[in-house]
Amino acid sequence: MGTTKIYIVFYSLHGHVEIMAREIQRGANAVQGVEATLWQVPETLSNSILNKVKASPKADDVPVILPEQLLEADGFLFGFPSRFGVMASQFKAFFDATHELWATQALAGKPAGFFWSTGFHGGGQELAAFTAITQLAHHGMLFVPLGYTFGSGMFEMGEVKGGSSYGAGTFAADGSRQPSELELRQAFYQGKYVSEITKKLKG
Repeated sequence: MGTTKIYIVFYSLHGHVEIMAREIQRGANAVQGVEATLWQVPETLSNSILNKVKASPKADDVPVILPEQLLEADGFLFGFPSRFGVMASQFKAFFDATHELWATQALAGKPAGFFWSTGFHGGGQELAAFTAITQLAHHGMLFVPLGYTFGSGMFEMGEVKGGSSYGAGTFAADGSRQPSELELRQAFYQGKYVSEITKKLKG
């Protein structure tokens, strides 16, 4: 059957999504026969704007992906911060650049999940994922939600926790809050869960 390749493709401005992505990679690589790779999408903001918004430095160990490289993977996890309730424009720009893949439906049948970061509860914790599904639908890709398979962690009421049945998520608040232990456990679980399903589909 060979190695199952999972691409974890993300955009992170202040580091929260990157932290989640690395935990998702750990979860994915915990599945035997899976090779999970981190990628970041191209930045669209100028350096002067990035400095003004106090953006975190880009991860120098994570290469920037080109749309055609998506063809190499068997499955995906796409991560992004929310902007006004939907995916950040940098990630939407990347999806817009996959037009040639869409024209040939080259990604049809490939499974994919989402993870994200928002400032607070009303910032798009579910809407960002829900609206992102349109990108997969037009490509003919298979959306893999978590459902409630994460178990008791889905019903936690004693602490603030991002994520939902759509996938793993975190809250950034004013930018100072970092992903919690529980949010990272869900991210690890999502990486493992999507990878197991991708491996089954490939087999």
